[in-house]
Amino acid sequence: MLKFIIPAVIVFLIVLFWEKINEAIYKKFKIKINYFVITVFLLILGVIFILLYY
Repeated sequence: MLKFIIPAVIVFLIVLFWEKINEAIYKKFKIKINYFVITVFLLILGVIFILLYY
């Protein structure tokens, strides 16, 4: 059950605080947000696959 709840909560929090995350990343790293979105998406997929494997 936790396999499905943890990734869902993480995705929900990312969506909920997207503007704050966007501003903080741009201020700290001066990175365009598109690269960050792709990285986070791949990280979330990786976590989901790892949790489904175990």
